Amino acid sequence: MKETPLKTKLNPYALLAAGCIALASCSKPGAAIELTNELDLERTEVISLSLHLLDSSLYKNAHLQVKDAQGNVLPSQELDEDGDGKPDEIIFQSTLKPKETQTVSIERTEKMSDTTTTLRTYARFVPERIDDYAWENDRVAFRTYGPEAQRLVDENQPGGTLSSGIDCWLKRVDYPIINKWYKKGETGGTYHHDDGEGLDNYHVGASRGNGGIGVWKNDSLYVSKNFTTYKRLANGPLRTVFELTYAPWKVDDITVNETKRITIDLGTQMSKVELRLSTSAPLPNVTIGITLHDKKGETKTDSIHGWTSYWEPLDDSYLGTGVIINPQDVIRFQEFRTEKKDLSHLYVIAKPIDGKVIYYNGFGWKKAGRFDTFEKWTAYLTEMAQRLASPVKIKYIKK
Repeated sequence: MKETPLKTKLNPYALLAAGCIALASCSKPGAAIELTNELDLERTEVISLSLHLLDSSLYKNAHLQVKDAQGNVLPSQELDEDGDGKPDEIIFQSTLKPKETQTVSIERTEKMSDTTTTLRTYARFVPERIDDYAWENDRVAFRTYGPEAQRLVDENQPGGTLSSGIDCWLKRVDYPIINKWYKKGETGGTYHHDDGEGLDNYHVGASRGNGGIGVWKNDSLYVSKNFTTYKRLANGPLRTVFELTYAPWKVDDITVNETKRITIDLGTQMSKVELRLSTSAPLPNVTIGITLHDKKGETKTDSIHGWTSYWEPLDDSYLGTGVIINPQDVIRFQEFRTEKKDLSHLYVIAKPIDGKVIYYNGFGWKKAGRFDTFEKWTAYLTEMAQRLASPVKIKYIKK
């Protein structure tokens, strides 16, 4: 499965800082960008700027760098969205105080800005671990399961996993751990034990894990199997983007073709999922799930801000999981409890818009040090939902 770039069209609600863009004049090579935070809260986010709204002479045959008002070069990343070998966007991370407006400049440079840092986003296909696909940033890590894991189950061989659910890797360090943890498994160690960096003690099984999807019909959840192919679009310090495709699956007599575009930015507890569904007939009740495991935790849902969450004891700590979605896309939130193993969930039942559902899934682990109570975790979900609903406003102005 070759990793190749693919064309993407980004949803303005789905990106943390995509924003309301007002275009002024950019007639000279060089531009100033005005950023405005309209919320009464401080926000540190990855800001995405479309190069197509700039004078092409600014970025033709050159790289770009971003500077703040004091002239400091900000860590940035160029994104090639259409696979033609030329950047379509430049992204950078910025912190804005409540109600603050600040200006940054975009300049030509012959050399890419040095963004060497231990803090980065990362993802890769993991053939040495039965075809997992794993992704992470400086706060959280996830994985899901691929074709070899399914083949082992289908052929009644040991070691396989049959699931399109999403696993949480509970890291408590800010540097990348994916390669290191998989290496443990190759050398006789295990990532199921915490050696100081964290561990994988989150059970997925037949559940949806943290943000897997399905279709709820006749009191049953229909789901896909493991992903079959993948494509990677970006793998950089500030943002990683990839796509997973699944074999066609059935909801009674309806055929479903499913792809997930997943994006993870630096400095957030969540990854963004753009679910695209092509179906042979209208599809009812597209469902996003959070497993309730042994049902010993607390649940909470905020229909105004569009999130649902579960806070549960997990070994010697606590874990908060959550899903955020545009409230206008929600049909209902539903809690489903059963004595059947792995089948108790919090569900978000959503309506596709043009065959798409956009949502965020993520978690906060008490042992990682950021959230020691359920209240602090749900406050984070509310704040992130507010930022999604009111993105940073971006204004292109003449330099």
